[in-house]
Amino acid sequence: MTDTELENTASENAASDDGPLDTPLFQVSAEAHVAASPDDVYATVSDLPRSGEWSVECTGGQWISGTPATVGAVFRGENHRPENVVAWAPVVRGEWTTESEIVEAQPGRVIRWAIRDRAGRRQESVWSFELRAADDGCVLVHRFWMGAPTEGIQGITAGMDPARRQAFLSDWTAKLTADIAATVQRIKHVVEKN
Repeated sequence: MTDTELENTASENAASDDGPLDTPLFQVSAEAHVAASPDDVYATVSDLPRSGEWSVECTGGQWISGTPATVGAVFRGENHRPENVVAWAPVVRGEWTTESEIVEAQPGRVIRWAIRDRAGRRQESVWSFELRAADDGCVLVHRFWMGAPTEGIQGITAGMDPARRQAFLSDWTAKLTADIAATVQRIKHVVEKN
């Protein structure tokens, strides 16, 4: 599923109690130049069980169905979030798991996965690594996009008035932005030290 298809899906869906979505809830990205080929970087980042080597929250996990790193494969991620992350908001803290389904996989170019809800349906919560060749290596872009609120976001914001909800979305965007920037730098370090 391409970014355009995901954005079109978001535009067609209603966002729970908030009415139709005109813009995504979250849309953040960061990039870094990596001194390695797109194929080598792709081989690293598409190995999602290794995520603990670079992710701020995902500590690892395992493929639970399908051929790893191919469209339709499902990855169960193990995650950890400390107590002080957006401390005022009722977010999940400590250990938890997520299930993600690969929605696009083009070796050397892009791997994209959508977080699934408790019923196993893909949500409009999509992460990706995109690669393009550049001088002496490649550019790695890490993106996160959320259209309609996920089960988790709906639970977090359910009791919030509009001002409090907006404060949460702003604080969470800042957290995501910092996490994604840290992740690409960690991947650069992991790949380039080999």
